[in-house]
Amino acid sequence: MREVPFRPRATLADMSTLHEQVLAKLGPLIISGSLEPGSNVNLEWVQQEFGVSRTVAREAVQVLASKRLVASRRRTGVTVLPEDEWDSYDRAVIRWRLDGPERGRYLHQLSQLRTAIEPPAAALAARYADDRQRDRMVELGAAMESAGEAGDLTTFLEHDIAFHRLLLEASGNVMFVGLAHVVEEVLRGRTLHRLMPVRPKPEARRLHLVVAEAVAGREPEVAGAAMTAICVEVADEMGRLGGNGVPAR
Repeated sequence: MREVPFRPRATLADMSTLHEQVLAKLGPLIISGSLEPGSNVNLEWVQQEFGVSRTVAREAVQVLASKRLVASRRRTGVTVLPEDEWDSYDRAVIRWRLDGPERGRYLHQLSQLRTAIEPPAAALAARYADDRQRDRMVELGAAMESAGEAGDLTTFLEHDIAFHRLLLEASGNVMFVGLAHVVEEVLRGRTLHRLMPVRPKPEARRLHLVVAEAVAGREPEVAGAAMTAICVEVADEMGRLGGNGVPAR
């Protein structure tokens, strides 16, 4: 009997990695406009374009559909959807947009969103945060000041993310908490794409300390006003970038 060469089956982990690789290429093609709204991305095309199995292609398309980047219909197949249909709050969609040609414009819009949600969240946190959260806010504010003064952007970023996530959590409003990942992606995106100053601005660091101390001291008006100043400054800076993505100095 002729021996048949052994070919190991693809594991679930392998398939997951493959479909993530397809998504990492296909998602940005849609976001950038390389695949225009109305374009067909049926399974056969995905298989041929990325050299994957039908199962992997189907999983990738299903994920894109869940993010509203494509729609699957019986007669028309899988079709790329226009921008106004996309799930703008999806973490991957945010990242792909920040990697795309409209980075400056999108960062400006995200910064405007922050201006709408973080000041009232700060005021609520000053009213409703528990003692542990109040103490932690002050600790994070001090840690940001130390890392910022040292010019350690990596450490500063992690403290900054933790600070803003805790602020939203301490507000006690689940709708605000649900947007914590959006704020995180904005902060990461600015640093990743070198849109942060080499050394975080002293005024911005000071305002974070003011917010932290106002939350700890149960001063909602002060917390809200300081957070407004932080968010407006960032939104104005992102607005000046326009669509060119020029690094801040």
